[in-house]
Amino acid sequence: MTEAEATDRVDAYPVTCFPVRLRPGEEIKSELLNVVKKEGLQGAFVMSCVGSVTKAVLRMSDSTTVKTFEGHFEIVSLVGTLSAGGHLHISLSDVDGHVFGGHVMGDLVVFTTAEVVIGNAGGVVFTREPDSQTGYNELVINPYTT
Repeated sequence: MTEAEATDRVDAYPVTCFPVRLRPGEEIKSELLNVVKKEGLQGAFVMSCVGSVTKAVLRMSDSTTVKTFEGHFEIVSLVGTLSAGGHLHISLSDVDGHVFGGHVMGDLVVFTTAEVVIGNAGGVVFTREPDSQTGYNELVINPYTT
């Protein structure tokens, strides 16, 4: 294990759960980030999400193409971190069961419901810092200190 890899890990800490139900017309990412801010969560992540959306703006895997999808889509998966501005990926399915997904840019508009469980890893603080290998601001896991 390299020195850099060693700093990407921390000891195990307890997780606290925050269940959230979002209603038609609400935007998922911004609403989840509001909960994180309101509750003062510093190690927040998505544990589970089921529901549906009418719109999604996603960045594709080439890191440059952004596509807008409009229609009725089931949320198959929503994963990622929420603290430090959030980093979410989603998989959606269309009426024919075709699945697509990408990096959430925003505009995830709830169709019927979004039932989300936010987890918060106690004892850690998520931040984002420039990474010279990727060229992006990447997750840094810091121990929480008082």
